[in-house]
Amino acid sequence: MKQILVYADSLSWGIVPGTRQRLPFDARWPGVMENILHARGMAARVFENCLNGRKTVWDDPFKPGRNGIEGIQQVIEMHSPLDLVILMLGTNDFQAIHAHTAWHSAQGISALIDSIRHAPVEPGMPVPPILIVVPPAIRVPDGPTMPKFLGSEHRCVGLADAYGDVATSHGCMIFDAGTVTTTSPRDGIHLDAEQHVALGRAIADIVQVTLA
Repeated sequence: MKQILVYADSLSWGIVPGTRQRLPFDARWPGVMENILHARGMAARVFENCLNGRKTVWDDPFKPGRNGIEGIQQVIEMHSPLDLVILMLGTNDFQAIHAHTAWHSAQGISALIDSIRHAPVEPGMPVPPILIVVPPAIRVPDGPTMPKFLGSEHRCVGLADAYGDVATSHGCMIFDAGTVTTTSPRDGIHLDAEQHVALGRAIADIVQVTLA
C-alpha cells in the first residue's frame, strides 16, 4: 500500500468557488487521483491535510493556525511511513494583508521542504520524496474573496519559475498545475469541479511513474 500525504490549502480542500461548500472526496483532485491509481492497479491511500487559508510559513492575523510550517513535522510523523508528500501551497501567501512576491512564497516552500526532511519519524522509516505542485495563477479576484486577494494576480507572477528554482536546489519533483488547468472564472482563486478532475488525472500520472 502506497501512502501519500497531500499538504495543501482550500484549492485541494475542494471549496466550491463562490460558496462555502465543499466538493465530495471523489470530486476533489486528491480523490480523483486516488481513484485513478486504484483503477490502474496501484494500492494507494491518500491522506488529505488541507486547510482553508493555509499559507506556506506566515501567520494570518485574523485566523489562527494558518501558518503551514507549524505542526508539519507532527503531520509527517503521524502518517509515516510515507511514500510521497505532495505540497500544493502558495496562493494564500498573496492575500492583500501581505506584500509578498513569488520569491517570498518560494522561500516558504523551501522552509517546508527542510522541515519535512527533518521530521522526527521513527527509526528506520523513510524520509519521503516531495512533489511540489505549483498552484495555477490567480486571476483577477471576484466575488466574496475579492477584498482578501485584491492585487494578488500581480504579486503571484513568476511563481512557477521561483518554485522551479527551489525544486532544483532541493532535489524535489515539481509540477505546474497551470499547465493543465486555470483557476475558476467564478472567483479567480479556486478550482471548479472539472478543473479538479484535470489536475487529479495529471498528478495521478506523475505518482504512478514515481511510485511504480
